[in-house]
Amino acid sequence: MSCLLTQWRIIPTNSPLIIRNCSKCGQKSEYINTGNFRVNANGNNLDVWLIYQCNKCKTTYNLSIYERISPNKIPKSEYEKFLANDIDLALQYSLNKDVLRKNKAQAVLDMVEFVIAGDTAMEGLPQHNSVTVEIINPYNLPIRTLRLIASQLNLSRSKVRKLIEQGIITSSNINDLNKKVINNKWDFTYPTNILDTK
Repeated sequence: MSCLLTQWRIIPTNSPLIIRNCSKCGQKSEYINTGNFRVNANGNNLDVWLIYQCNKCKTTYNLSIYERISPNKIPKSEYEKFLANDIDLALQYSLNKDVLRKNKAQAVLDMVEFVIAGDTAMEGLPQHNSVTVEIINPYNLPIRTLRLIASQLNLSRSKVRKLIEQGIITSSNINDLNKKVINNKWDFTYPTNILDTK
């Protein structure tokens, strides 16, 4: 049996909000990633922050990326992106779990939108009997597997659930299909004639 191996990579398109106390509002507020970095010289070292802003009063909050680091330890290309307020780098750091943990930042990942990069087309598959898809979720976004598979294969969730029960869609993680995919990698297999299944 011929099996096509392919990959779906989950690519975030917006930054998560951060929930934190706002000194001006006097309560917990949503902070938005401004996409701007602040680079500050501290003697011979540098501090680098990603700037957030309260959604209500515009009070700023600096999410620490580097503290008192030698400029030689920051890759030149990254340093230049900090100075240029590179939007892609700002997005990456807003989703960096180590940076968020270090700052004790409460990120709202459920509201992060995403696109799927990879081959999701159903055309050109007749030469294969089945397709094994590896789902790559590098930022551990909490996405329900069942919903993701259904949307990418243009099937209803109830149809996907039925195909799983019938053993037509299979996975080593089959018991996690109704859970959120928060692992870095996850895979499942389906037949190329899945649209013809009853």
